[in-house]
Amino acid sequence: MQEVKLSFLEKEEQYIFDYVAKQASGSVYYKSGNNVLLAAVTIDSDSIVEEDFLPLTVQYIEKSYAAGKFPGGYVKREAKPGDFETLTARIVDRSLRPLFPKGYCYPTQITIMVLSADNDADLQILALNAASSALYVSEIPLNLAVNGVRIGRIGEEFVVNPSLKAMEQSTLDLFVSGVDEDLLMIEMRTFGGVDVESPTNPLNLVSTLMDDTKAKFSANELTETELIQALELAKTHIATKSKILKESFVACIKEPLVFTQERKSYHCQNLQEFITQNYLEELRAIISYLSKTERHSRLKAFAKRISQDYATKNPEDLESLEERTSETLDTLKRQIIRTMILEEGVRADGRKLNEVRPISIETNLLPKAHSSVLFTRGQTQALVVCTLGGEMDAQNYELLTDKGASKERFMVHYNFPPFSVGEASPIGATGRRELGHGNLAKRALECSIINAEQQTIRLVSEILESNGSSSMATVCGGSLALAAADVECTTLIAGVAMGLISAGNKYAILTDIMGLEDHDGDMDFKVAGSKNGITALQMDIKLGGLSTEILNHALLQAKEARLHILGIMESAKEKIVLNTAVLPSAQIFAIHPSKIVEVIGQAGKTIKEIIEKFEVAIDLNRDNGEVKVSGKNREKVDAAKEYIIGIANAKEEKPNIAELYKVGDVYEGKVKKILDFGAFVELPHHYDGLLHISKITSNRNAQVSDYLNEGDRVRVEVLSLNKNKVELGLQEKLSK
Repeated sequence: MQEVKLSFLEKEEQYIFDYVAKQASGSVYYKSGNNVLLAAVTIDSDSIVEEDFLPLTVQYIEKSYAAGKFPGGYVKREAKPGDFETLTARIVDRSLRPLFPKGYCYPTQITIMVLSADNDADLQILALNAASSALYVSEIPLNLAVNGVRIGRIGEEFVVNPSLKAMEQSTLDLFVSGVDEDLLMIEMRTFGGVDVESPTNPLNLVSTLMDDTKAKFSANELTETELIQALELAKTHIATKSKILKESFVACIKEPLVFTQERKSYHCQNLQEFITQNYLEELRAIISYLSKTERHSRLKAFAKRISQDYATKNPEDLESLEERTSETLDTLKRQIIRTMILEEGVRADGRKLNEVRPISIETNLLPKAHSSVLFTRGQTQALVVCTLGGEMDAQNYELLTDKGASKERFMVHYNFPPFSVGEASPIGATGRRELGHGNLAKRALECSIINAEQQTIRLVSEILESNGSSSMATVCGGSLALAAADVECTTLIAGVAMGLISAGNKYAILTDIMGLEDHDGDMDFKVAGSKNGITALQMDIKLGGLSTEILNHALLQAKEARLHILGIMESAKEKIVLNTAVLPSAQIFAIHPSKIVEVIGQAGKTIKEIIEKFEVAIDLNRDNGEVKVSGKNREKVDAAKEYIIGIANAKEEKPNIAELYKVGDVYEGKVKKILDFGAFVELPHHYDGLLHISKITSNRNAQVSDYLNEGDRVRVEVLSLNKNKVELGLQEKLSK
């Protein structure tokens, strides 16, 4: 067992190696405060994967006992991972995947288990720390100290690794992982809200509506310059911790495995020269075909023809000819694409480096849906449909660190059917990629929705055709679908995927990449935002690091594309015709909490009458006075809102008691309430007068209940009138 203790950003961390899971190739028992995680790395060194991909799997598993809870649901045992677990596993995977060398072909599993968790724990940071350290000391010779930081923005200040409590005040959530000076993975989103004084101070909608101050809503977009500043701050801390980890872990690294097997390589230099001399221009022409399916079928037929020609001229060299031809063509294809971009500034489809593919937009084409948008960009097409619901339609969920269940009121569900890329296979269960793309679109759009926490909205993106950047098509289509459903938003949001091709000191940034450029490129960089700035960002790098110069260039080029797309979207928005026949209406407003009881009425009589009269549903919040009125008819919803506001604003007009009663008047009334100091007696005109104990008996030790009971009939005389109060004297007690 080897133990390492270190301190970073005023937090103590403890790494214990070879303490648990000793059969794994690398394991760590990681502690930070009261948080305990186990990470284990295992390798199947006896077999290899021949397909051209990295066989790495990351699992992040939360144990309910870690927070003293039982698993939710009918079966009290952890089973299918929740969305947070899947998304956290993706973050760790995307951070560690770039470390593995090209050609690594051994099935590798990284498992992270949360064994103990504080309510204020940032489990994604802790999960990456645990997985990275286990991989660092494992038998895989990858001694790179990957770590991550989260950057928040509170007021005008960037904060490194803020607590979950502090994040509630933040307008930014930026997660960055890297090693040394290199950034490997970026995830960023902004938080929108009500802003009365400062655009960086989100407030509660209802409390603001209770004031006379006019609320100003903001998506709190981050400018490109501000984002670079935040990333530089993150890079500094990542480099500092990388140095600490290297110095601390050097004695804990296991003896590396010697990998004797390699993936078969069918690349043939003679065959490459043969194709270059005889078929190069034809290969370039095939690459220019936009459709993945058509390009694939043409390349397959092309490879067969080359094999036959080569076999005729080289009958002595026929071993694995089909495999060699296919792999050699792939190598040449990659070289041609990258050379065209770097040397000629031309892309496979003939576009300029900063050119966006043609865009077409159709709105509300589904007559019975609340809203729908068909967004087409090149050969990528997304049908995004919006559905508006009520409180009961929200998705219940519970995080490990939460005290109780929460509701997800804004949902973005992304579906990627196989036919979208011409594959003949059935639609299966939602995968990690689909969940991740939907989450990215949600993060991009949610901050723009005014009063998002008071509505229930579901966006479903059906990808009907895909050739790059379908998640960003979901963002564009989703923003317009919100507008087509008459959901009030601060601004339209557009997204674009950027790519990178680099060789030596040369590099080229590509706007709106297609599938071919994503496959053969060095970076996938998705940027979403409004004309004011960035609301969400996701970057995965294949190089092992990214310089600030390239990142800044990519952000500015993405801004240019985003503004271009937003211009087209604005034109489409102006032409939207609402589906008023099926579109439900909702009004959310606030009254004084003390008036809620008047809206409800005695035994619910008033609210029942409102619901029946206006044909609406009403949700009331007694704590903050929030009222939500929803229904199928907008005019009736508006009328119900005005009616409720009228009830809340109605002033009780109490007549002057001097006009109702005179000193010396005698009345018969019923005792309504007995108190220590006297009794209240019901008088005509719906007033209660006070009969003080001194007016009942002269015995100071006596109690009112010795003489009177609630319900007794009494004859009383008006003794005085003071500030709408009537003081009474007892003449005699009558029978009940």
